[in-house]
Amino acid sequence: MKTIYIASRNTHKIEEMRQVLEPIGFKVLSMADVDKKITIVEDKDTFEGNALKKAKTLQEYVKAPVLADDSGLEVDALDGRPGVYSARFAGEEATDEENNHLLLTRLKGANERSARFVCVMALVGLGEDIIVRGTLEGRIARRPKLGNGFGYDPLFLVKEDGRYLSDYTMEEKNKISHRGKALNKLRKHFK
Repeated sequence: MKTIYIASRNTHKIEEMRQVLEPIGFKVLSMADVDKKITIVEDKDTFEGNALKKAKTLQEYVKAPVLADDSGLEVDALDGRPGVYSARFAGEEATDEENNHLLLTRLKGANERSARFVCVMALVGLGEDIIVRGTLEGRIARRPKLGNGFGYDPLFLVKEDGRYLSDYTMEEKNKISHRGKALNKLRKHFK
C-alpha cells in the first residue's frame, strides 16, 4: 500500500479524500500525523497558488507524495467572493455559521444567486507537480438547511437537481462535488 499525505488538518476534507483514495490502494495520512507542528499561511491570491504552496511545504518535511487542496465558494453577485477567503470570510477564526450568516447578509435582496464551489488540488512527490481543478455549479439559497456536509453546504443548491448539498450523503457528494471531480482528474496519476 502506498502512503500519501494530505496537507490539511480539516477532518471533513481529509475524510472526503480518504473515501476516494483508500479504495484505490493508498494509506492516507495528514498533517495531524506529522511529529512536527507545521503552519502553512495561505497567502496566495489564487486557489492554485495556495494548493501548491501547501503541498510543497508539507512535502519538504515528509519526503513522500503530498496532496493538497485549496477550495472555496465563488458567488457571481459578489464578483467571485469569498473565493480564496471562503474559510475566513467573516474573520480569521470564523465559524461556518458566521461565514454563512455574512454571505446571506451580503446577498440580502439579491436575485442573482448563482455560485460555484471550486477545488484546486496539487499533487507533488510523484514526478512533476500536477494541478487540477474541479467545480460544482449551483446557487445560494435564501436560508440554510442543516444536514450533512460542512462550510457553505447548508446554503448551496446544486444546479443539476436543486437539492441542498447538505442533503447529500458523503458517497453522493463525492460523485458530484468540486473535490470529487478534482480527485477524479488525478486518478490517472495514481497508477
